[in-house]
Amino acid sequence: MHIHILGICGTFMGGIALLARAASHRVTGCDANVYPPMSTQMEAQGIELVEGYDAEQTGLQPDLFVIGNAISRGNPLLEEILDRNLPYVSGPQWLAENILRSKWVLGVAGTHGKTTTTSLLAWILEEAGLNPGFLVGGVPQGFGVSARLTDSPFFVIEADEYDTAFCDKRSKFVHYRPRTAILNNLEFDHADIFTDLAAIETQFHHLVRTLPRNGLIVANGAEASLKRVIARGCWTSVEWFNAAEGWAFAGKDADAFEVSLAGRAIGTTRLVLPGDHNRANAVAAVAAARHAGVPVEVALKALESFQGVKRRLEVRGTVRGITVHDDFAHHPTAIAATIAGLRSRVGDQRILAVLEPRSNTMKLGTMKSQLPGSLAGAELSFCYGKGLGWDAAEVLAPLGDRAASFDDLDQLVAAVAREARDGDQVLVMSNGGFGGVHQKLLDALEKPVGK
Repeated sequence: MHIHILGICGTFMGGIALLARAASHRVTGCDANVYPPMSTQMEAQGIELVEGYDAEQTGLQPDLFVIGNAISRGNPLLEEILDRNLPYVSGPQWLAENILRSKWVLGVAGTHGKTTTTSLLAWILEEAGLNPGFLVGGVPQGFGVSARLTDSPFFVIEADEYDTAFCDKRSKFVHYRPRTAILNNLEFDHADIFTDLAAIETQFHHLVRTLPRNGLIVANGAEASLKRVIARGCWTSVEWFNAAEGWAFAGKDADAFEVSLAGRAIGTTRLVLPGDHNRANAVAAVAAARHAGVPVEVALKALESFQGVKRRLEVRGTVRGITVHDDFAHHPTAIAATIAGLRSRVGDQRILAVLEPRSNTMKLGTMKSQLPGSLAGAELSFCYGKGLGWDAAEVLAPLGDRAASFDDLDQLVAAVAREARDGDQVLVMSNGGFGGVHQKLLDALEKPVGK
């Protein structure tokens, strides 16, 4: 079958392209921004890419158009598909019907930590010899790809609550029908499509309703929102983590921690990723893997060889004793957790936070009041405020001279380079490319001080 994917260069739709190609389909696709590294990754797999969304692409005559959720009404190619009544389907529906239908699906949902936890779970299953397929919203370092298809019955997927497509406003994860589900946490986010937290809880309840009786829900016991979701009706066994009555962890040192179940210690492990939030992610992955048949001791051993995920506290370089990290954090809770995690590793070394509030929710200013508190753990904060619908300098005023806002990226880079000194940790946080700021910072730091 020939499928043509609209929005192919997004992480999720790019993953679908790789899975479809692995399933022996002919795959072509288009996007508004076709450039490396996604373009080279696709072309290496024999996937033809088209720049833009011109209506003439219907002339490719694919058997099916697969529509990403970035595509909205008014898109010229989509309008032509609708006018001509050509066959189309959303990305999540195509995935469910063509890849997941015969699989034991392990889905990871939550406001934060989905990519890391999905990667951890896939790695545990891999190290246990189960050879899982997976689709992750990032690139796990041990695998080097964001998606793969295998002949294993197990498939691990990052289960996103964002809407499915222009024609289907349910959350993506409703399509996946997992047997094992991790519910990491649940806060208000995606203010562009959800009116309040209750609306997101309803979508999570829809997910819970799809799990079978022989399935398992691994849920964060510290989240009142998830307890409300479960209380609305659940027909599946639930194991809580971050809770005294369920799975828990206790720190031993900066890297090692002890895992317990129902108050009984069951083993110790180490994790390359710092912070209690990542330990919680790891414990949830261990619980989900056990449901798939992986002994706990095997899972704990696998965690020790986990190499991390690109853009999750990824070190991009060190210059003059100054280390530049890259992280995907953009929600205030994730920003605070990422800073705390780095703090647990670097101790008294200064953290210079460099933030781009880029998500739709942040641009709308829905959570702007939480930003000063989320950045409080950093010694200095530098915010890129261009294109926001609110005044970043005004919002960060409670931090006083510990924070500064810039509308010009080069000026921001110069300011960080002036302030940084030996031993500092520069933590860049954005859910986008941030104008290549990581390399710009490294280049600026290479220059002699005062130049």
